[in-house]
Amino acid sequence: MNQDAVLRARMLLLSTDQWVLQGPRGLWAYRLLTEVSPEVYGSKLARALLDAARLPEVGGLPQARLALLEEALTTARALDPRDPHRERVLALALAAREAELRAG
Repeated sequence: MNQDAVLRARMLLLSTDQWVLQGPRGLWAYRLLTEVSPEVYGSKLARALLDAARLPEVGGLPQARLALLEEALTTARALDPRDPHRERVLALALAAREAELRAG
């Protein structure tokens, strides 16, 4: 793992006042940090992926939306069952993916 990238990702998160950093920079940071500390960043990655699937940039790209939702679902399922955010994030990811599949 590139420790400089990990440090940059942590600094990025520290420089924001949002609970979950959104957009491409947030996805980059949470994907990287989830590899290092899944118990800390996994639920935030899943939420960032769900948010990314609703961005206008992917509005006309159903396969991209579905890929983001599948990644969110995989991430949520991988969370420790004792994680206090697991059930909520998992329910949101399942509902979003099912809605996307019905719409597609």
